[in-house]
Amino acid sequence: MTNVPVSAPSSGSESGLSAWLASPAGVLAHLLTGATLRERESESVFERVLGGGFDEAQIGALLALVSARGPTVDELVGGARAMRRHVARVVLPPDATSDARVLDTCGTGGAPKTFNVSTASAFVTAATARDSGSTVYVAKHGSLSRTGRGSAEVLERLGANVHAEPSIQQRCLAEAGVCFCFSVRHHPAMKHAVGPRKSLGFPTIFNLLGPLTNPAGATCQLLGTFSVELSEKMARTLQRLGVDRAMVVHSHDGMDELSTTDTNLVHDVREGVVTTRVIDPERLGLPKTTTDALRVHSLEEAADAVCSTLRGEPGPRTDLVVLNSAGALVVAGVCDDFATGIDLARQSVNGGSAWALFERFVEASHGR
Repeated sequence: MTNVPVSAPSSGSESGLSAWLASPAGVLAHLLTGATLRERESESVFERVLGGGFDEAQIGALLALVSARGPTVDELVGGARAMRRHVARVVLPPDATSDARVLDTCGTGGAPKTFNVSTASAFVTAATARDSGSTVYVAKHGSLSRTGRGSAEVLERLGANVHAEPSIQQRCLAEAGVCFCFSVRHHPAMKHAVGPRKSLGFPTIFNLLGPLTNPAGATCQLLGTFSVELSEKMARTLQRLGVDRAMVVHSHDGMDELSTTDTNLVHDVREGVVTTRVIDPERLGLPKTTTDALRVHSLEEAADAVCSTLRGEPGPRTDLVVLNSAGALVVAGVCDDFATGIDLARQSVNGGSAWALFERFVEASHGR
């Protein structure tokens, strides 16, 4: 057996670049020195991973080495470009106009779990956009969760067909303005990484690439992250990927959502520029609450929480969903500011349109 040297050729020249990229062993040797991947190097590496060019041990090593130091923006951009080529796409309805906006509320996860805020917000946002006459399609990207209370589990518990084919998802968009894109159905090339990810047992770069690879090609995003450092990285990544408008948010209480328990850091990506601001929910008229008041402990409680917020039941959970919906409405161009978004979202949940839209989505997801 030939030993692989720990050092790798310098990536400063085209010949050096091609030499170490030529094999998984060369890529791993390069990373083992502490080096990072430039954008096109990352794209090449992840293209090979998704095409079956790395075996499971090599994928596990790759993910561990990148996770140990944290992925760079170059690595995220390159990985996202590769994943986007392999995604099973959802096509917008035939009558979608050229000015239609596609929105996703998927976050990175990895923060303390409360309930499925981004999922509930997706439906409130879709209903509010319809109420306002705006053409917004919400393609909610989501998956299973280690807690057993992820968006897929909760929606299935509430009667939705989370395994719907792309043609049915298109129908959901046409009839309800929202669909659910179950990640395991839309990323078939990820089959090569399933074993290593499960064996490693900790979040990897793929947990970050998922929200950057919406199957419907989302042009607008409200994306929650679990850390301040990651928020800026994800914003810079979306900026370079050419998103129309995005907010990458992180609450100072550690939540990967806009929170009503603390102030929120927001990286706003607009017209190719990233700006940073802080959103204080109390200044927007939302009462401050505690994480305990938002937390659920079972799938049943999680499903009940989503139902109660969509029906506008007064309390901290609905306040939290309304706040996140307001952010999504601003990102989608339905309104210009959080205060207006909160008012519009509150009208949709209190007036019954959010719940009615959710019921229509459930029916459409079964092809009915």
